[in-house]
Amino acid sequence: MNSMCRVPPRWYRTTARPLHLYLPLRSFTSSRYVAAAKPHDTGETDPRIDHLGKRIHDDYAHIKDYYATPKLPIVLAHGLLGFAELHLTPGWLPPVYYWRGISEALEANGVHVITTTVPPSGSIEQRAERLAGGIADAAAGREVNIIAHSMGGLDARYMISHLRPANVAVRSLVTVASPHHGSSFADFLFQEIGHERLPEIYKLLERVGMETGAFEQLTSTYIKDNFNPRTPDDPEVSYFSYGAAMDRPPLLSPFRQSHGVISRVEGPNDGLVSVASAQWGSYKGTLVGVSHLDLINWTNRWRWMLRSLVGITPAFNAIAFYLDIADMLAKEGF
Repeated sequence: MNSMCRVPPRWYRTTARPLHLYLPLRSFTSSRYVAAAKPHDTGETDPRIDHLGKRIHDDYAHIKDYYATPKLPIVLAHGLLGFAELHLTPGWLPPVYYWRGISEALEANGVHVITTTVPPSGSIEQRAERLAGGIADAAAGREVNIIAHSMGGLDARYMISHLRPANVAVRSLVTVASPHHGSSFADFLFQEIGHERLPEIYKLLERVGMETGAFEQLTSTYIKDNFNPRTPDDPEVSYFSYGAAMDRPPLLSPFRQSHGVISRVEGPNDGLVSVASAQWGSYKGTLVGVSHLDLINWTNRWRWMLRSLVGITPAFNAIAFYLDIADMLAKEGF
C-alpha cells in the first residue's frame, strides 16, 4: 500500500548529498528554493491556450501538509545540456544541482530518488543508453517511476520502447515540458545556420568537448517523421505529461528570441517548448506563467525578493509541483 506521509514542522534528515543537513520540508519554501513566474507573464494573453487542455494557475503556490509517498523509486532524468551535479570550482564554491532542491524535498517526504546523468548534448540513443545504465545500477532490479524534464522525456521514451533493458522495469513516465513533437526553434536555428555551415559549427563544438548528436534530433521533422513513428508507447507503462506557458519574456531574457519563434509557429510556450509539443499520454495540464527553467526551480530569486517588497508573491513553487507529482503517482498505485 502507498504510505501517506505527513509533512509536519519537524526535522527530516536528507541523505541525497554528503552534507547530511537536517531540514524541515517547509524550509523548501524559502527564497532559495522557490521558482516562480511573473504574475503578468501568465501566458494567457494568447487565445490559442484555450484549446490546449487544463490550465494550472496557483495549484502549486504552496507546499501542502500531506503528500502520499509512492512505493516505487522515482528516477529524475535531466534535459539537454543538463547534469545531476556540477562542480564549477571544486573546493571553492558549492556544486550546482540541476534538480535544485527537488530531490532533497522528495527524499524528505520518504521517496527513494535516483538522479541520473546522461551525455548533455549526446544523441537520444546515447543518452537513453546511459539512462538505462544509471537506473540499473541504482534501482537494483526494482520497478521505477521516471520524471523527465525537457529532452529527458525523449530519452526515457526511447529507452522504454527500444532498449528494453532486462534489469530496468519502468511503471510510469511523467514528462515535464518535453518536446514530443519537436521544436520550431530548433528548426529555426538550423535554417539560420544553413547546411553548408553546419559541419564547421559542429567541428567547433566538438573541439571544446561537446557532442552534437542531440541538436538535429530536436527538429520537428526528425521527431514527427522519424522518432515518433518508430517509438510506440509501451502498453505496460503509464504515460503522463505537463506543459507550461508564459507571455513574452523581457528584453534581456535568454528566452526572448526562442519564445517569439515558437509562439509564431506553435503557440503558447515556456520559452523553449510549446504546450502543444509537451503533450503526450495523459496530459495533466498547463502550468500558467511558468518558464522552462522555473520548472526545475531555476529562477531569479533576487527579482522575487524585490517584488515581495511591493506585495507580489510567487504563484508557482517547483518543490510543491514535484511533491504533487509524487503524490499523484502514489495514488495511481505506483
